[in-house]
Amino acid sequence: MYLILKCPGCSTFTYVDKYSPQRLCPQCGEIIDVAGATIYLEVSDYRLAESIIAELKKYLTAQKRKDLTEEEREQIRKEYAEWMKQTLLNPEKSNDSKKMTKIIES
Repeated sequence: MYLILKCPGCSTFTYVDKYSPQRLCPQCGEIIDVAGATIYLEVSDYRLAESIIAELKKYLTAQKRKDLTEEEREQIRKEYAEWMKQTLLNPEKSNDSKKMTKIIES
């Protein structure tokens, strides 16, 4: 499991293993204390984390904003949970990350 979070120093999205206490920001080098960071989403695969981060960046750039609201973060979490539930019920669709892309864009 991986946590998607944002560097408090440079606001770059990144991800970290769920059990890691810290993460070195790949952009600015700041040590991110995972316990004190805002967690945007917990995902099952690092490739999915990378894909979601790319979509978050694209969405925020298009909206000319720097961050999501708490309501948006909650909505993404709910949609991800529903997507995971459907993925577990339909394993043949387990690699369909395009659905998560649509969730972020909405």
